[in-house]
Amino acid sequence: MHDNPVALVTGANKGIGLQIAKDLAAHGLTVLVGSRNLERGETAAKSIGPNAHALQLDVTDQASIAAAAERLQHEFGRLDVLVNNAAISHAGQAGTRLEEVMTSSRASVASLDEVRAVFETNVFGVLAVTQALLPLLLEAPAGRIVNVSSGAGSLTRHADPANPHRSMFGVVYSASKTALNAVTLSLAIELESTRIKVNAADPGFTRTDLNNNQGTGTIEEGAREAVRLALLNMDGPTGTFSSTTGPTPW
Repeated sequence: MHDNPVALVTGANKGIGLQIAKDLAAHGLTVLVGSRNLERGETAAKSIGPNAHALQLDVTDQASIAAAAERLQHEFGRLDVLVNNAAISHAGQAGTRLEEVMTSSRASVASLDEVRAVFETNVFGVLAVTQALLPLLLEAPAGRIVNVSSGAGSLTRHADPANPHRSMFGVVYSASKTALNAVTLSLAIELESTRIKVNAADPGFTRTDLNNNQGTGTIEEGAREAVRLALLNMDGPTGTFSSTTGPTPW
């Protein structure tokens, strides 16, 4: 078995995922940089240092997930932390402005194909990866699952008529993060008798490709809560949704 705790971060070749991987490596973990494109993953891993290794992983491809799980088992023999970070905000062309994405996400006009595509990555992909790697996590001394969610998926916030951003709640990205929160809570309840803690991290409105770099927070700020949850001690919580400022309402 590998001596150091091992973490896998999906979608870690850029953005928040890459920063999470860097931060976990800085804390002494061996980090697997999950990336659909292996070459980009290798470039990202080199930028992190010797404790990082690229892992080809497409969360929408069951064969890719199975191959990644097999490599983890045979090369490392353990998995202590799983950060489900891979996500897409829409299925259109890269560079589409956030305003256009929000308009096309309205329930009355949203493309069902786009809804399915986003849920395939943001919800079903998370569940598929977690199911495949759960046997390894259950063997860990203190397994941690962190799902990178978003305040955009908060039903409580967007049900409030006083929320100035409630019109941005659509059935594509926002609803996918609401569903991801449900997956998080379901896993936490199921695993609460084990040593695994399952939590959702709200990175805030971070400048990434996800929003065409129209966010206001830095990558470093966006990664901070996911890293904190990944490194929780045995007294830490499970089944929570939070940001660096505290609990985020479901």
